Amino acid sequence: MKQTTKYTNKKILVLGLAKSGVTAASLLHKLGAFVTVNDMKPLSENPAAQGLLEQGIKVICGSHPIDLLDEGFELIVKNPGIPYRNPMVQGAMEKGIPVITEVELAYQISEAPFVAITGTNGKTTTTTLIYEMLKEGGKLPLIAGNIGTVASGVAEEATGDNTIVIELSSFQLMGIDEFTPEIAVMTNLFDAHLDYHSSRDEYKWAKANITKNQTEGQYFIYNADQEEVADMARQSRAELVPFSSLNKHESGACVEDGQVMFRGEPIVATVDIALPGQHNLENILAAVSAAKLKGVSNQAIRSVLATFHGVKHRLQYVATIENRRFFNDSKATNILAASKALSSFNEPVILLAGGLDRGNEFDELKPFLKKVKALISFGQTAEKIERVAKEAGITQIKRVDNVEKAVPEAFALSEEGDCILLSPACASWDQYKTFEVRGDMFMDAVHRLK
Repeated sequence: MKQTTKYTNKKILVLGLAKSGVTAASLLHKLGAFVTVNDMKPLSENPAAQGLLEQGIKVICGSHPIDLLDEGFELIVKNPGIPYRNPMVQGAMEKGIPVITEVELAYQISEAPFVAITGTNGKTTTTTLIYEMLKEGGKLPLIAGNIGTVASGVAEEATGDNTIVIELSSFQLMGIDEFTPEIAVMTNLFDAHLDYHSSRDEYKWAKANITKNQTEGQYFIYNADQEEVADMARQSRAELVPFSSLNKHESGACVEDGQVMFRGEPIVATVDIALPGQHNLENILAAVSAAKLKGVSNQAIRSVLATFHGVKHRLQYVATIENRRFFNDSKATNILAASKALSSFNEPVILLAGGLDRGNEFDELKPFLKKVKALISFGQTAEKIERVAKEAGITQIKRVDNVEKAVPEAFALSEEGDCILLSPACASWDQYKTFEVRGDMFMDAVHRLK
């Protein structure tokens, strides 16, 4: 860890806890800052805040008192999930107090360079692929960020021999100042999180922050198949590395004659890639680009791609039972994600779908149901999804109480060679605490079939 004096004797407010806030508060305390923590959860129900109190850190819990901003703070480290319209955040900005996320703090203390990944879809898969390729290539990577490990905690332990592979959300990227990755990756850009951002433009330029500080000698890997992303790339000062699953690109990664190519060099045959789906091919092209720029051998890349079946809950292969393949895509919490999953299969599909009703209809899903031979529906949106399925010509439709009951029903309707796919197109909160819980329930039910 770099022994920076940037925060010494500074009065800093950490707003919101969760894992990132706890780590940031402890780190700032070690760096000599005068830290105050403010969290909504009452102290009696807040073991994280109690632990910080024991370290000698000032803790204010149970509300966000706006007059707290009158105490002369020089910096606020905000939990990424707290929106900028929050009165505390707005009040801080009106007073001219800088507001950052702990990703910026991680950059300030890290001895290791960053490979940073953002985009609407595919971030976690691309991040994991890059990490696995660097690991297989002996490059000593560490993984951090939105994927589940707190960036500043990882940076605290990193050395110059490591590379931090970090997944970044738009929420995190809105709070950076100097953060500059050695390699930045933009997977794609679609409408998302517009309930958090004030407009699509704000969302887009939050994502663009990943390359805003990059300069010559650094790399921006971007999806050249999306004109909006390509336009964003043209404004970067880094060396541009395009990837495309549709067109040839000599300066980046593409598919040509059944081979994944990087700058004219064949890397791996597409038939030797274990991970299914056109959208995953885009993730693979981005990951191969980053791995090659970091000096990973073709053999190491091929080894990962031959065995990597996906990130948990993201079109994850679960098992094959009596020649039926099962896939867990519980992370598909919207129509776009479910559509991409359905586009990944040439075989007949038994689709398990449904969940939280957010008021939308599912007509956009209809063109992607051509290979679906049967639907097992559940949750609040069951009736809506059934309507679309009937209009798409699906005659085998069965409604069940939950994901666990859907699995044996799907198996009963299936034949050899079919794929049984959980891709709900909905959030899980009507029945399950998280999409991870829903996916685990699905996998448990699959394994019980054995």
